Formats: sequence, C-alpha cells, structure tokens
Amino acid sequence: MRIYYLEMTSPNSLSAKQQPRNFTVSEARVKQYQINRLLYQLVGEPWDWTDKLEHSDTQWRDYAERDELRTWLAYSQGSIAGYYELEKRANGDIEIAYFGLTPKFVSKGFGGYFLSHAIKSAWAWEGAKRVTVNTCSLDHPSAIQNYKARGFKVYREVHEIK
Repeated sequence: MRIYYLEMTSPNSLSAKQQPRNFTVSEARVKQYQINRLLYQLVGEPWDWTDKLEHSDTQWRDYAERDELRTWLAYSQGSIAGYYELEKRANGDIEIAYFGLTPKFVSKGFGGYFLSHAIKSAWAWEGAKRVTVNTCSLDHPSAIQNYKARGFKVYREVHEIK
C-alpha cells in the first residue's frame, strides 16, 4: 500500500469546483459521536477503513466531541451523501481527517465540489496556516487526482507493507 501525504500552504492554491445541483453541505454543530461512527462505517466500508471499528463509545466520544474536531455532512435528495471531518492541530495545520461520499453517491460528480467545500472550511478556521490530507492506494482511484486538481501537493509518500 502506498500512502500519500498532501498539503496546501495558501488558500489561493485552491482550484474550486462549482456546487452541483441537488447537493448541499452543512456543519454538524451539535456534536454526536454516534453520527461520526455511522459515517465512518458507511463511507469507509468500501475502502477498508477499519482502524476505528472496534472503538468503544467512550473512545468515539473522546474523538468526535472535541473542540479540535468539526464535522460536515453532505446531502442529496434528502439523503446523506458524504461527510468530512476537519481536525485542528496546535501548529495551525488543519487536517482533513476523513473525507468521502457514501457508496450510492460516488461517481456522480460531487467529489470536486465537496472537496472544495472542505478546503474552504479548513482555511476559514481561525489560525489556519496549512491544510493537509492523506490518501492511499486503497482509496477510490480518483481520490489523489481530485486532491491534486483542487491544488494539493504531495509532500511525502510512504510504501507500507500490510
């Protein structure tokens, strides 16, 4: 497996996509760890996101209900279409910790705008100095192209044997 670490060092680097019809995004301002757990499973299942599957309720609460973590949900036609989490680091980095669309909304033309929204939200977080994200060869084949097309640059690449 190959892991790609990407960064954006200026909001001016963003090459944003326009919002598609029937697609909205809003922040989950009332934190409910159960929602983060559900979305992690729903979005991550096709891509083998397994790191957090065995976490207890307490671990999920401690993770998802921190001030340093914010969650946005995407909707289309009344259904949850995806989510992303932003995590603020002490050094001013804002990491797109998780990002993805639910299986029924993949390859519908939403990814470019949804990522643009995540990047704009990251830069809007007070104190943001850099936006980071990582992806790997197990993610959707278009993931890395979407990150690069929005303006991210790879700053590190790691080959991991699993």
